[in-house]
Formats: sequence, structure tokens, C-alpha cells
Amino acid sequence: MRPVLYKNARLLDPTSGLDERGAVLTQGQRILDSGPKLFIDTTTADVDVVDCGGRCLAPGLVDMRVQVREPGEEHMETLTSVQQAAAAGGVTTIATLPNTNPIIDDASLLEFVERRAIEVGLVNLHPYAAATKGLRGEQMTEMGLLAESGAVGFTDGEKAIVDSLVMRRILSYSSRLGKPIIQHPEDPTLAREGCANEGEIATRLGLSGIPSCAEVMMIERDLRLVRLTGGRYHAAHVSTAEAIQAIAKAKSDGLKVTCDTAPHYFALDEQAILDYRTFARVSPPLRSDADRRAVIRGLADGTIDAIASDHAPQDQDSKRVPFAQAMPGVTGLECLLQISLELAHREEMPLLDVISRLTHRPAEILGLDYGRIAKGCWADMVIFDLDIGTKIDAAKWHTKSKNSAFDGRPVQGRVWRTIHKGQMVYNADAESREDMFGARFAAVTAASLEAHAL
Repeated sequence: MRPVLYKNARLLDPTSGLDERGAVLTQGQRILDSGPKLFIDTTTADVDVVDCGGRCLAPGLVDMRVQVREPGEEHMETLTSVQQAAAAGGVTTIATLPNTNPIIDDASLLEFVERRAIEVGLVNLHPYAAATKGLRGEQMTEMGLLAESGAVGFTDGEKAIVDSLVMRRILSYSSRLGKPIIQHPEDPTLAREGCANEGEIATRLGLSGIPSCAEVMMIERDLRLVRLTGGRYHAAHVSTAEAIQAIAKAKSDGLKVTCDTAPHYFALDEQAILDYRTFARVSPPLRSDADRRAVIRGLADGTIDAIASDHAPQDQDSKRVPFAQAMPGVTGLECLLQISLELAHREEMPLLDVISRLTHRPAEILGLDYGRIAKGCWADMVIFDLDIGTKIDAAKWHTKSKNSAFDGRPVQGRVWRTIHKGQMVYNADAESREDMFGARFAAVTAASLEAHAL
């Protein structure tokens, strides 16, 4: 395979602090060399050249919280459509929740997802396994066997692990496996009747509220169990100032604790649900502006380790209903980078720090070897225009579900190319769908159609 030179790029590598004009040379699935002083004489060398035109070149994004509806609810999302959406968003690695139908709580189902993902082959897909059987919160799964089969962590998805004894056992076991336990941090008894953040907006709309303390109460209980067990704990989509403060203290005390948030928790607040906008109903709910600003501070000071899309596809029937009856969740793979870049454009975070929260930090949490631009690393990269202005149009997205909370939002930034293991898997300038997702996807699609015809 011929080497490929990506020249005239603004290289962004948060692990080394690199932010300079330079080039990257790849061959096969790996990076041969990179840096501001890299020079290849293309008049004599047998090299394919991609002129990046001064665009940013960064590691491919690592999204550690993605829901996929296959198996069981393929009308909302499939392993093919979710990979197309990821590639279009500059995401080259996704970690998928186990809340499919059937639930991913045994090794055979885990391996099915891995095989199907490899068949599509647009991005790296690493599944989580359920922490408890059937996501019922009562009995641990066979965590050791699931870890051997490829699970990158354990979670009950959108459900909190409520039973303290069960959670203690899970954390104890995780300390031996070296895998994180990802918690949906919300006291379900306080959240049971609620659908919006408790406060003035919910009261004005006549909606049942969920108090912000429901989040920190669960986190503080879990942190005590982490002290007791030494387990690895990760709080998903943190959304409140109090929760961030509790996590910051746990980190200062040396506990093995990490957390992530999602773009809607730093780019939106509870006012987004005015007019009963069900596309802004999420779990946990959108919080106050004070909490939103606390999330930004937590990202900036490193308390919040990662930004994840929290991609949760829902069909129209689940959203075109009264607010209290609507299913929570938004799609976010295709705008993950664009919304996150707002932090840099508003000078709330340095650009390299934003890229760090989207790449090597989530990869480190999951123990995955991604998120770097350096010699010998996987050639997983995103090339994007930093300043180009556009508007989010969810109707043009590649995900099967269009339940975006950001539809119509003006943004700065656009993914130009996505490269996965040395192959171009997304080209924004392509005229056809086959060309847009590259030769690899076209070949897989043709093989699939042929098999279906037989």
C-alpha cells in the first residue's frame, strides 16, 4: 500500500502539546511519521499527497457514550448507520451501551456486536457490557468472561445501579479486572416522577421536576464505596455544580474516579425546553444556567475528563408526544465536534484542551490505544475547518433518528475528512454516498446487497 502524506495541516496533538503547521505520513493502518519538520520529496517518492489547505488535523474523536439500537430496534439506529454518523462527525472510535434488545449481558451477544461492527468497518467500535443481568440491578453479570470477550467497561446504561451491596461487589470486582464501572448518577426515587429540572421553568410549564441533588446524592454514595473497594468508577454525563465539586474532592483524595459530560450540558440550559420542546428532553435533564457554567469550569480545570455525545436515537413516535410522555435522549455524533468547538471559539478553553477531552482522555479511561498523532500510532484522524460557519441541519444527518436538540443552531467548524486506520471513511466534498464513506464501505455495502439478493 502506498504511503499517504497529509501536508499543509495545522497539527493538533494534545498528548504532546503540538499545535503547529506540519504534515503526517501514513502507510497502511499506522502513522509513519509526523511533525512540523516532516518533509517528503513527492517528486521522487512513491507517495499519495493530500493537501489539507491549512485545515486542522487532529486524532480521530473517541466517543465513550453511544447508544445503538441494534440488535432489537433497528428502525431507530443500526450498526451501519451509527458508524456513518460517527465518521461524518469525525469520530473514529465509539463505545456502545448495552441497553439493546436483547441486553448485552453475555459473551455471545457481545461478540455478535463486535463482529457486526467489524463487517461495517467505518470506525472502531468497543462495546460495554451490562453490569447487572438484564439491567435489573440485582445480580452481577459474568464480568470476567465479558472482559475477556472485549468489554471495555461495565454499565447499566441509562439506569443507575441502586443497590449499595450490588454496587460494592461490582466495584470490588472491577478493581481486579482494571475496567471502569460507568454509572448513570441519579437517585431514581427522586427522579421517578420527574421529566425536567426542578425549578422555575418546570413550575411555569407545569412539569414534574427532578432536583439537582438527585445526581450528587448518588455520586457521593458511590464515592464512599470506591473508598471501600478501590474500584474504578466513572460518572457519566455529569450536569450539576455539586456533583462536579464532589468529584473534584474525590480526585484530590486520590480515588480512581473519572467523569464525562455531554455537549447539551454546557451548550444548553433548562430554557431549551420552553414551548415543551421534547427534542430537548434528556436524562439527566438540562439544568440551570449556573450549573451549565459549572460544567464549563469543570471541563476547563480538568475535573471533567471527557466530552461524550450521549448519542441516544429515538423515533418520531417517541418524541412527537406531550413532554412528560416523551422518551429522553438526543442524537449527537454528527455535531459532537462542532458544539465542543464553541468552547474554544468563546475562549472558555484552549483548543488543545477541547481536543484532549474528545480524544486521548476518553481513550485513556477505557484503556484504548487511540487519541494520538505520533509515529507508530493508529492512523485515525479527523481533518476539519475550524472557522467555517454553517448551520446544523439534522435532516441531512446520517443517523436514522433526527432527534437533535441543536437543529438549526449556527456553528463554526466542519469536518472535511475522517481517516480510520489509514483509509478515508468520510469525505465532505463527495457527491455520492459511496464516495462519501470511501471504498471500504462501498465494497461492504455491495457484498451485503449481493448476499441479500441470494
